[in-house]
Order: sequence, then structure tokens, then C-alpha cells
Amino acid sequence: MANFVALLRGVNVGGKNLLPMKELSRMFEEAGCANVLTYIQSGNVRFSASPAKAAKLPGVISARIAERFGYRTPVILRSADELGETIHNNSFLQAGAPENHLHVLFLADRPDAAAIASLDPDRSPTDAFVVCGREIYLQCPNGVGNTKLTNAWFDSRLATISTGRNWRTVLKLFELAQGR
Repeated sequence: MANFVALLRGVNVGGKNLLPMKELSRMFEEAGCANVLTYIQSGNVRFSASPAKAAKLPGVISARIAERFGYRTPVILRSADELGETIHNNSFLQAGAPENHLHVLFLADRPDAAAIASLDPDRSPTDAFVVCGREIYLQCPNGVGNTKLTNAWFDSRLATISTGRNWRTVLKLFELAQGR
């Protein structure tokens, strides 16, 4: 058994895609996960499972949400070790950027190099991004709500699905994934 974090996209945001966290926890338990814990209301779940079981969960949980609540939402997984790498690899943090300007988009798939190279680094003046593996690090000094570096823009250009978290949430999820 290993610890993982599931990141759901777009639940309980602006009164849309409502999903009670108790129901979400129950879905993970019904799928055979242990040590299930949700964090805040936006679809973050820490759980323990075998790597083989965890690999199947995005499809299972997404289908169960569709059955019970009538909408589909992407589910992206990261292991505790992968979250640690995400924290370690943030070049904006290493360069001294304020933590409250930092966000991470977690990608369902690793984008290909040509797609990454085609991204416009000047799309959103004052904002910056770095693609590293299955993460996109964002630095948004004027707030993520004011950037043109959106999930939809990255998803369409990189042919994958993303879900974002602010830096403070990423740190807390890593702490939870370590069992703290």
C-alpha cells in the first residue's frame, strides 16, 4: 500500500458540480481504498492503495460521480513521492518568488515536446509558466483569476487535462500524503 492524492477538477466551484466530501470519501472506500481523507471542499483526496488499484481509480471515481451526480469530472492522481518531486522542482520558488503567487497545474498526461515548444510565453504579460513533466508551474503576481494561462488554454494546446492548485494547497497535500 502506498499513499496517493486524487485531484478532482472543477467540483464545488461557484455553486457548480456540487459534490459532498463525505460522498466522495465513500466512493474511494467503496473502491477499496484505505485511510481516505478529504481536504477542503474542492476535490482533494488522500488515500492508501496498491499502485495497481490506484491506477484504475481515475476512471472508476469519475464514472461513479457521473452515475450519482450527473456530471463527469477528471480525476488526476499523484503519489506522495511525486508530490515531493513537484515541490522540489518548482523553479519559481527556487528563484525566490512569493509563495502566494505560485500555482501548479497537474496534468493527466505528459505532453509532447513539440506541443510544449508551441506555447506562447507572452500570452499573459506579468505571468509566467514552466512545464516540467506532468506539471505546469505558474507564477501569477496579479492572481490566478486574472491570468490568461488557464486550464482550457493549456489543455487545448497540450492535448491533456489539467487541474490547478495554489502553492499552499500543494504543500498541505504533500503533508497529508506523507501521513502527517
